Amino acid sequence: MPYALKIALRHLTSNVGQTALLATGVAIAVFIFIFMSALIGGLADLLVNRTLGNLAHVSVMAPDADLPVLVARQEETVLLARQRATRPDTGILNAPLLRRVIEDIPGVSATALQITGGGVLIRGERRQNVSVSGLEPERVNAIIRFDRAMQAGSERLAGDSILIGETLAGDLGLSVGSMVSLRSDGGGTVPLTVSGVFRIGSSQIDGASAFIDIATARSLFQSPNAVSRIEVRLDDFNAAPAVAARIAAATGLDASPWTETSEQLFDALKAQANTGLVLKAFAMITIVIGIASALMLTTYRRRSEIGIKRAIGATQGFILVVFVTQGALIGLIGGVAGAILGFLVLAPFPSIADVQPGQLPIDVAQGSIGLAIALTTLGATLAAILPARAASRIDPVEAIGQ
Repeated sequence: MPYALKIALRHLTSNVGQTALLATGVAIAVFIFIFMSALIGGLADLLVNRTLGNLAHVSVMAPDADLPVLVARQEETVLLARQRATRPDTGILNAPLLRRVIEDIPGVSATALQITGGGVLIRGERRQNVSVSGLEPERVNAIIRFDRAMQAGSERLAGDSILIGETLAGDLGLSVGSMVSLRSDGGGTVPLTVSGVFRIGSSQIDGASAFIDIATARSLFQSPNAVSRIEVRLDDFNAAPAVAARIAAATGLDASPWTETSEQLFDALKAQANTGLVLKAFAMITIVIGIASALMLTTYRRRSEIGIKRAIGATQGFILVVFVTQGALIGLIGGVAGAILGFLVLAPFPSIADVQPGQLPIDVAQGSIGLAIALTTLGATLAAILPARAASRIDPVEAIGQ
């Protein structure tokens, strides 16, 4: 092996220009691999932070009420069966007790009780339909991180305060300290003061949602004992389907993971991951083809030299090891060079949390630098097998006679 390594190094250094060109090609392919890994990972994190970062990973609600189904038969009305139907006045009873059960499930990081309903926000002659959510003041940031999104005022909620989005505030001409009236679909009305204006980045939340104290919501929606839902945040959002199934089994409630409620987002994340795999696969294929082609050319150019080695006793196995070692060395050198280049180019990019509109969301930590070097070395080694086999099978007599 040491002698085979020595011969392989001699082959590589005998034509420095060709070796440098080949290693450069491998380095560029590795850089593309690392760049695509960092970009795809950064895009996924940015998408998750901008969407799932402000959504519940699991939404827990009371099962729909059963209502009778009446079927006409032979001029008679017959009670045939019972089916599930939505009952807007139904909620979750004993929510604090059920929340403790949910919080004991592994993977659950935070929970929040909510009372939700429709309403109209009134400011003088201006009116705007809004989706109203009653939040627990001590858990305002449990699901939506208002503390990171406030544009004015504070995220703290009191009995007479309301949080609204920047778009909604602009539509109604509101600012911190403005007085508004909130009327529910049931006709109840409460006067409120804008305590904070936020910007989440979602048009639905920023332009058509209002958040109030849960105690105020109980009075407004006439729900003294029940809550509309229990929102759950997880340590790993990818575990949402499994955790939702455990919550449903433990509580008897309907638990919907974000993969169902935000199916389009789920599909987008899968498509993005698949795209990244395809692009990285093409980068690896480029490396394999480039190295195999170069070593095949080297085999042709060194036919006489290989024939002499075979004539003086070099075995087919030895020739095979020499060329495979060449491929591995080219892959290792090019992989390390590409990794260094990738790190130097990507390191100055801002972190995902600091990405501004128009900037690339590059996450160097997801660049898979170690994986890129390992795969490149492995790919180069495999790419060298075919030309190595061809070299080991050269007939000494024919090679020397050419």
